[in-house]
Amino acid sequence: MDPSFDEFLHVPARLSIVALLAPAGWVDFGFLRDTIETSDSALSKQVSALAGAGYVSVRKTQDNGTRRTHVQLTPEGREAFQRHAAALERIVEAARTPVERVTAPDARTR
Repeated sequence: MDPSFDEFLHVPARLSIVALLAPAGWVDFGFLRDTIETSDSALSKQVSALAGAGYVSVRKTQDNGTRRTHVQLTPEGREAFQRHAAALERIVEAARTPVERVTAPDARTR
């Protein structure tokens, strides 16, 4: 297995979150939820796991009396995602590269 492959990030929900955060700054929790098409509780669980691993920062604010939650990749999270994405690209490239088939000797010729 490629040492850059991050099993923690490879969980589909987490990978979706960090992929969405990668090109952005602070992203609204509701936007993440709607884009990933998940529930508040499922997203909250994954964001908490990512924050615990140091991959995202969470900021809670008040906006006209409404609580808002925003999420952003940390530098460590961005680096981990870039490494993991590169590992996935290498896996895909290897799958596209033709390999000469090695055939076993025919048992009848022995």
